[in-house]
Amino acid sequence: MRKNRPWLYVLFWILISFLTLFPIYWLFVISVKPAVDLFSTPDILLKSFYWQNYIDVLNDRTLRGYMVNSLVISSGNALLCTTLGFLACYALSRFDMGGKESIFFWTITNRMAPPAVFLLPLFLLMTQVYKVGDFTLLDTRIGMILVYCTFNLPFAIWTLRPTVDGIPKELDEAAYVDGASAWKVITEVVFPLARPGLAVTLILTWVFAWNEYLLAATLTNFNARTLTTGLSEYVTTTGTEWGIMAAISVFTLIPALIVFGMVQKHIVAGLTFGAVKG
Repeated sequence: MRKNRPWLYVLFWILISFLTLFPIYWLFVISVKPAVDLFSTPDILLKSFYWQNYIDVLNDRTLRGYMVNSLVISSGNALLCTTLGFLACYALSRFDMGGKESIFFWTITNRMAPPAVFLLPLFLLMTQVYKVGDFTLLDTRIGMILVYCTFNLPFAIWTLRPTVDGIPKELDEAAYVDGASAWKVITEVVFPLARPGLAVTLILTWVFAWNEYLLAATLTNFNARTLTTGLSEYVTTTGTEWGIMAAISVFTLIPALIVFGMVQKHIVAGLTFGAVKG
């Protein structure tokens, strides 16, 4: 298609881009309209901007707290899952252990299961098993960071394993000959070469934790409530504040776009690293 009919190829990608970007554009349109205009005849083109929805969101201390919770939980979970996933992949790649393929498959099954399956056992774990005095992990940031490891850690292991497997073991052996310890081999030999894959894993696990709704809505009340769950507070019996909800949704997109922009140069390299071995 690209060689024989270049105009058709360009038209195809314009259509795909339109279908992908139009919902985001429409979300922004809703966020800059007053409530009265939202129920009138829809106008695709913006003629005026009503910024009061954004001002209300920024002035809401509760929503600012939810955003801080989302940033802390997402960043903490991404760092923890990427670190543990990298160490697990190093062990699976470098150590000769029986049944390691079964271990790898078992970790992936946790990612395949729907999150609703884990709601009851996770709730009981956070309120009963890990209870110390009056302290429980329910409605805490550290509790949500650990909860998201249930799904993001298997994904991190699955994503990083080709990256670690693609790094030759001969480099480890050469470092051992030079007197390096096992920890130095991991941090100074394998880790620098695995940076593209680590960057991809970090950003994807961060986005998964940032966008998650079901577990956060069930296992948090106020102290660790995230920004995505804050949207439900604007659906009431008296009506739905669509403009403010759209403004909050736009705010949820901004951090993800910033993080993607910071590591975008590593994404393609990380996804293809280790796919072909010499």
